[in-house]
Amino acid sequence: MRLGRIASPDGVAFVSIEGDPDQPDQMTAREIAEHPFGTPEFTGRSWPLADVRLLAPILASKVVCIGKNYADHIAEMGGAAPADPIMFLKPNTAIVGPNVAIQLPPSSTEVHYEGELAVVISRPCKDVKAERAAENILGYTIANDVSARDQQRSDGQWTRAKGHDTFCPVGPWIVTDVDPADLEVRTEVNGEVKQDGRTSQMIHGVGAIIEWVSAVMTLLPGDLILTGTPAGVGPIEHGDTVSITVEGIGTLTNPVVRKGKS
Repeated sequence: MRLGRIASPDGVAFVSIEGDPDQPDQMTAREIAEHPFGTPEFTGRSWPLADVRLLAPILASKVVCIGKNYADHIAEMGGAAPADPIMFLKPNTAIVGPNVAIQLPPSSTEVHYEGELAVVISRPCKDVKAERAAENILGYTIANDVSARDQQRSDGQWTRAKGHDTFCPVGPWIVTDVDPADLEVRTEVNGEVKQDGRTSQMIHGVGAIIEWVSAVMTLLPGDLILTGTPAGVGPIEHGDTVSITVEGIGTLTNPVVRKGKS
């Protein structure tokens, strides 16, 4: 199932998105009553997908990110592979949906894209063992861990660099039935491929990540966990378009603008 969140003439709603993504004009958004957790109930209303606007597919209480989780990315950044997952947070105010502009802040001159597989949590959970992680996962989506690299270096920690508004594009929807073990993660900037990795290259897999994170903090329904980025990160500039494709999920596209420019 593809779960999404839309703005329609009737308001904002969670939906099941049905049809072939290769034929978007024939896809339908079918309204879910209340929320998508558990067994969704449908209201009976639906819209052609072309007649609504896709929003970020979930409202997260927090965004938990895993750094340095691909060996090739660690090598390009000049670091060493950590024994345990490196965890940091983005504020939920950084989240935007498909086709919403990433805004480059005037305080940074070096902003990078980072294409990632993201996990969506399905229920409150704490101290989850890796082998039972799947019981707590609603599905998977795509995220861009946008990073002000100059601020990351100067601050010595990552909160400001990762936390600007619009620095966490997510979407276009959540897929509930994909196996995350070996999916292609590809990022293009203006149609040119910049990243092309596979989730099988992750140092810490999804189960291990959820065990590590949930040992520290309680995870809530809708929380997002970004699983790290493969090699090939690089700068984005005003006027660029970033598209991240994850095999079995779809493509997340966002334009880039410099704040104060039109």
